[in-house]
Amino acid sequence: MNMKKSGLPLAALLLLSACSVGPDFKRPATPDTTAYIASNEAVPPDQRIVMGKQIEGQWWSLFASPPLNEIIRQAIAGNYDLAAAKATLAQAEEAVRAANGSLLPQASLDATAGRQKYGVALFGPSNFVIPPFSYYEVGPSISWTPDLSGGKHRALERQQALAEYQAHQTDAAYITLTANTVAATLEMAAARAEIAATERIIAEDRKTLALVQDAYAAGAATRLDILGAQNQLIADQALLPPVEQRVNVSRHALAIFVGKAPADWTPPGLDFNRLTLPRTLPVSLPSALVKQRPDILAAEANLHAASAAIGVAAANLYPQLTLSANMMQEALTPAGLFSVANNAWALAAGVTAPIFNGGTLSAQKREAEHAYQAALAQYRQTILVAFRQVADMLTALAHDDEALTITGNAVNSATTSLELARASYQAGAIGLLPLQDAQRALARAQLDMIRVQHQRYLDCTGLFVALGGSPMG
Repeated sequence: MNMKKSGLPLAALLLLSACSVGPDFKRPATPDTTAYIASNEAVPPDQRIVMGKQIEGQWWSLFASPPLNEIIRQAIAGNYDLAAAKATLAQAEEAVRAANGSLLPQASLDATAGRQKYGVALFGPSNFVIPPFSYYEVGPSISWTPDLSGGKHRALERQQALAEYQAHQTDAAYITLTANTVAATLEMAAARAEIAATERIIAEDRKTLALVQDAYAAGAATRLDILGAQNQLIADQALLPPVEQRVNVSRHALAIFVGKAPADWTPPGLDFNRLTLPRTLPVSLPSALVKQRPDILAAEANLHAASAAIGVAAANLYPQLTLSANMMQEALTPAGLFSVANNAWALAAGVTAPIFNGGTLSAQKREAEHAYQAALAQYRQTILVAFRQVADMLTALAHDDEALTITGNAVNSATTSLELARASYQAGAIGLLPLQDAQRALARAQLDMIRVQHQRYLDCTGLFVALGGSPMG
């Protein structure tokens, strides 16, 4: 036999198996936009923005806070949502291996033992009767469905895309966890700072009350003035419980982030005034953002999976070939097994081709094509939302700078006004109402300063997250 000629059908079969129907996936063209915001919109100061530079390392380290870094470390190590995302990714990777294994011939070892009796009608009008008998079979079998139309390869491609999707979803879970942890830590620190500021205001209220009481004793104030000072003190004291609850809520949230019950975990101390605002903010270009944000990459992987699904549906319209073979030992007693005389074997090839299915297969292919168009629209929308989020954060930081300057001037002005008002009140030049107004103005300015600083930290965090955060280590 000529081995070269006998190998030609097999080579042709394998060549056909390498062909896949359906479209080959190509990443959609990157949007040609080069900026996040219009030229006439407010932008942060130039010294704080470095366009075209990616975030290096862990972005939260730019706040220069060891306690914050420690909380993040614990969250990454102990968070159950992140652990679940990693396990789901491992599951998706195993599904890829399973799909890859289905491309290969499948072999098994089969064994059967049974007892059987045939009815008399089997042999027609005859007196021949086969008595009941036992039988035994054992041997290997192999089967293979060559991927002539490429449907299995497209299914593998789809599974790989889904695994890639899950990998990006895991990265997104990591970014969400770190962002939420930073936000909760900032909230806790800012609330504590507000408590300290409110306590200073209450201390000032007590001083004012003491001044009014002294004036009342000297006959320079009325009982109504004392009640007014006491009411102001009570009103400011009422500000504390809601802010203290904010501390508790953020602390409880942080405990869950690090994988602990609220009663079993205490966060490290973090002084709001010791946080450092990043001096430079690296901002990736839009063309780079498309290739680094996990949600965009996940949408792209989902689009890839939808493209491969078209190939799977198209392959179902073509015939399928199945090859099988077995070699068995058959005997009526266990002792008769493994005898050369009892060898039995079989080779078979089967073809299945769709003829009529009521239009089901064609409809499924069109369904897959529509699903691809939906995934494409979702991908493009995800990019636009990402651009909008970066634009929002850039303009927010610019307005934060303006608000910080204004609020700083307000604090300085209110402090001076209160000092003058207190001196004037002691001298009898003004009454209690102007003094209380000066106190309220300072209180509002001090709390506004903390809130503006807090918002600026949050907007920095939002910018880092909008830019895709840091890669998971």
